[in-house]
Amino acid sequence: MSTNQEQQVDQATIRAALGVPEEFDAAAETERRIAFLADYLERSGASGYVLGISGGVDSTVAGRLASDACERTGKTFTAMRLPYGTQGDESDAAAAVEFIAPTQTLTVDIKPAVDALHAATTADDTPPEVADFVKGNIKARQRMVAQYAVAGRLGALVVGTDQAAEAVMGFFTKYGDGAFDVGPLLGLTKSRVRAIGSELGAPAHLVEKVPTADLEDLRPALPDEVAYGVTYAEIDAYLVGEDVGERAASVIEEAYRRTAHKRQLPPGPTS
Repeated sequence: MSTNQEQQVDQATIRAALGVPEEFDAAAETERRIAFLADYLERSGASGYVLGISGGVDSTVAGRLASDACERTGKTFTAMRLPYGTQGDESDAAAAVEFIAPTQTLTVDIKPAVDALHAATTADDTPPEVADFVKGNIKARQRMVAQYAVAGRLGALVVGTDQAAEAVMGFFTKYGDGAFDVGPLLGLTKSRVRAIGSELGAPAHLVEKVPTADLEDLRPALPDEVAYGVTYAEIDAYLVGEDVGERAASVIEEAYRRTAHKRQLPPGPTS
């Protein structure tokens, strides 16, 4: 997508760019996405899929879709637990892994690697809030490094959890959780991800869990909606073409404009 196309921020253009359909049927969409993952895996020649499981609804749903696809094809789904030290909601992550039923589970504590890189790259005069934000991005990128390390060893593909509500807000780390080989949740609003989770039989407390990236030490478990300044209900309504009011639309469109670089290939000189 060109920069000029990406900068268009009217509702219809954004909806089309993110691939959000007008109609949605949870059962049909669940089957379509599992079938897509199974077919893509067979055609790729890869040994299976790899995904980091946090205990949130996105990784729970993406993980179960990928696990079901691997079961259909006789291939391997590897669930990775990637805590930074001790995770506060570890019980949710454990429940998610149990529901997903992976072929195997690997745990990698990213804290030593994150802390070492953060210490080596942070200047003494860096404002605390800036240093904390940058460290949060290191966490996200280190998690993806770990997933690709395992996927490389296994000859597998990395699954992403990005969906339309996060995509429109640019709420992902570039080359962190924004880097993956296949995205089974692309084009889905948050409510539709939850609907697929319910269709799959995911535990209700995971389906309805308050979403948080939980990357910042100074603001642990900060809800996504607080960071956005709008609710997921407003974002979802906007993405399906409903009127959400001038303030919410302005926040969403400004976020989309500001984070355009995250949704396109890096620019270079053209002839």
